[in-house]
Amino acid sequence: MAEIKVLSSTAMKPTLDAVSAEFERASGQTVTFDFAPSVQIARRVAAGEASDVIIATSQGIDDLMALQKVIAGTRADIASSVIGLAVRKGAPKPDISTLEGFRRAMLATKSIAMSHPINGGPSGAHLAGVFERLGIAEALKPKLTFGPGGPAGLIGNFVRTGQVETGLQQIPELMAVSNIDVVGPLPEEIQLVTVFSVGLSAAAERVDAGKALIAFLKTPAVAAVIQGKGMSLPARR
Repeated sequence: MAEIKVLSSTAMKPTLDAVSAEFERASGQTVTFDFAPSVQIARRVAAGEASDVIIATSQGIDDLMALQKVIAGTRADIASSVIGLAVRKGAPKPDISTLEGFRRAMLATKSIAMSHPINGGPSGAHLAGVFERLGIAEALKPKLTFGPGGPAGLIGNFVRTGQVETGLQQIPELMAVSNIDVVGPLPEEIQLVTVFSVGLSAAAERVDAGKALIAFLKTPAVAAVIQGKGMSLPARR
């Protein structure tokens, strides 16, 4: 039996890992996932890479629809996520509940890992802008380590192994790593809410199976898992 090929943002990996077996059992289909930052997924699909289902940021899916790479009418918003800060388990937790508290924490920490501002997920580009806005970009440059993206680039791994003191990434990606403490989300004034959407690829070979998977990802059972993995449910459109 042919497999349903899914290209997905890494932020959705904890949820998809938890629910894929149930979909396969109920549908009799087999699903394979290729996880990468949303920016990379959008570029790969735009360049012609084939898949059946695509999960990326809502803007990424909209852009791919405009390029006729995602079939109009199949798009669905399934989750939203915010950026959080993590430290090694048991380490002191900085107070980042205010803008000034976050600024102080960034200046006080010895080292920071985050997604790459250009080739990484949406959090990297956003944080680069935040650092500029707070006037600390130059001071933080020597402290920064950028993850390579994808499952191997989970920022929590840099924190867990002691390579850095502080990690910044989407909260579900931080929660996917053991032996770290997620301190909390960034202050509202500098927070980024990223909505993740799913759509059927225009190059899909398993059209009916792909549609079935999209329908499954919109079910209440999957919604409960999404919320348990550190994400929220967006307003569906």
